[in-house]
Amino acid sequence: MQYSQQDENSFIRKIADRNITIYDHIENNDPDLWLSNDVLESLLRKGLVGLSLKGLPLKTRSKVFKQAVCTALGYPIPQSFRKTKPQFIGQSFDTYVQKSNNLQIWNEAIFPTRRYAIFHLNREDIIDKVKVITGQSLASFDRTGTLTQKYQARVNLGDKQYELVSNFDTDNLQKLIGNNTNFPFSFPKPTETPTAESLLPISELFQRLTKLIGKEFLDAGRDQEKNRGGILHQLVCSTLGYSEYHDNGQFPDITNQLVEVKLQMSPTIDLGLVLPSSVESLDIPRINGITLRHCDVRYAVFFASLNGSKITLTHLFLTTGIDFFKRFIQFAGKVKNTKLQIPLPKNFFD
Repeated sequence: MQYSQQDENSFIRKIADRNITIYDHIENNDPDLWLSNDVLESLLRKGLVGLSLKGLPLKTRSKVFKQAVCTALGYPIPQSFRKTKPQFIGQSFDTYVQKSNNLQIWNEAIFPTRRYAIFHLNREDIIDKVKVITGQSLASFDRTGTLTQKYQARVNLGDKQYELVSNFDTDNLQKLIGNNTNFPFSFPKPTETPTAESLLPISELFQRLTKLIGKEFLDAGRDQEKNRGGILHQLVCSTLGYSEYHDNGQFPDITNQLVEVKLQMSPTIDLGLVLPSSVESLDIPRINGITLRHCDVRYAVFFASLNGSKITLTHLFLTTGIDFFKRFIQFAGKVKNTKLQIPLPKNFFD
């Protein structure tokens, strides 16, 4: 969902008017006070890009920076900043200021639902770029295996080329979708916030996605898993009715339909830091008063085979998060709590 300058100013005024502090908890779907990732990033960018930290002692630098964050979001500046996790409890985010693309997180694991606001300093120690990202998305940049032994699952394919694991959506989504049978065949952007009018029921998603079985595309290479997945992501967007392909790297892949897309060249499925069956809230505004959860997300898991230079889509499983482990077998990993070093992509702030 795109917010206007007026909307963003409204958030700031409401936070200031309520006289709440950065330590006062806010539900992540509160339409009046919770700042979505996009709004949080926009406000931090407007409030802190251009801020100079040059020549400041470390303690002073930290204080000046945090005060600027409070001001940018409409929060009162506390007399002293507590040592809390996360630093800004109310909006559930931590901040990192750095010049390099090697992000270091000390003495703490990555929390999938926490936000991470990363600020880039130029050579003159002036903040010139800002990016807000969820822990789940941040963890995807780790290529060393040092972050965590993430949740994984596997499946026995069986004889069917495609399976609708969940005949119905979760109760949450059924309340939103209702008995509508007049399904739209074109949509705005796949990264936009879903609405009750735009959400397709899981049965209709299944009918559209089964058309991709047997589809072939050129292999981007064994070391190009992300590019392979991007090609499938484009195909799914087109098949569902989107005229444009957009990917903001957030969960779920196709936010507008609450669909997470996975391409499997092997039986082991990486699930990241959050189980599909989790009842934790998504960082998506309430729809008609309903809070969306991870388990409401629809998972489209495609299996494929490699034939020379071509990848062929061979199997599809479509399931709600809450039913995921009715068909898939879970392996659980243990989160490690160490110094984490995460190499951010070169285009991270683009």
